[in-house]
Amino acid sequence: MAKQGEALPKKDHFQAVTDAIIAQLEQGTLPWEKPWAAGDVPLRPLRTCGTPYRGINILLLWSAAMAGGYSSPYWMTFRQAKERAASVRKGERGTSVFYAGMMEVEGENTEDDGDDDARAVRFFMKHYTVFNAEQIDGLDAAFFPAKVDLPPAAARIAEADVYFDAIPSDVRHGGGRAFYTPDYIRMPPFEAFADPERYYSTIAHEHIHWTKGPGRLDRDFGRKRWGDEGYAMEELVAELGAAFVCSALGFRPDHIEDHASYIDSWLKVLKGDKRAIFTAASHAQKAFDLLDGYQAECGMMAAAQ
Repeated sequence: MAKQGEALPKKDHFQAVTDAIIAQLEQGTLPWEKPWAAGDVPLRPLRTCGTPYRGINILLLWSAAMAGGYSSPYWMTFRQAKERAASVRKGERGTSVFYAGMMEVEGENTEDDGDDDARAVRFFMKHYTVFNAEQIDGLDAAFFPAKVDLPPAAARIAEADVYFDAIPSDVRHGGGRAFYTPDYIRMPPFEAFADPERYYSTIAHEHIHWTKGPGRLDRDFGRKRWGDEGYAMEELVAELGAAFVCSALGFRPDHIEDHASYIDSWLKVLKGDKRAIFTAASHAQKAFDLLDGYQAECGMMAAAQ
């Protein structure tokens, strides 16, 4: 505890987020699968304007929604609630979300080139607090979308097929194992999976791996062998990215059968680097953005025909 007159120690948000995720993994829970353990439809966390949150913030808000039992996908700051003539209920605790950026700083150029006006570019990470709509009184009904019946399984499957068909990947079905190579994705037949969600979450996982390939995102964590740190980071990115894809499609992410070995490898990475989960979530978001971009390209081509 700080003495009178002394500044309180600055909270290490990287460590706090990492510790929370480590705690869930040590209990055998995957935070990105937990929101749908009871079969609920995944909700993409949304800002007041309807724009989805991204990266690490998706995991943080999913966890907070599950802990609080919230069904609304909308989150906002205290001020945003007030601007809508609404108010956060007394005693409610908010959730920290993060944003990153770059800023120019005068006088920090590392090269002595005689340029008095030289500026350095510095990376920064800031945070702010948001509340779920269900923690706020006085909001419009639009922030509390009514639950609707799920569409027939065939319709949901068709939507997912359209999504993956728009991606210019080479998917080859056959055999009993799913994997990615730089040239193609191998998938067991659809009929080999226990349910449609397992098939689509698996193909989503392999497509996130596909995004790392040459000419795409060229992602490389320095993997040298199965199970090393580079392997664990790539698998973490693939799991998070698959959860983002499944959320967008309305499917429960349900992929890994041997949770224990993966969790052990992820714990080792997270305990060794408090920024690892932020890095993995950022790469997963970039991979999702690439796959999502093909949907727009496909739509534009269809409209032109």
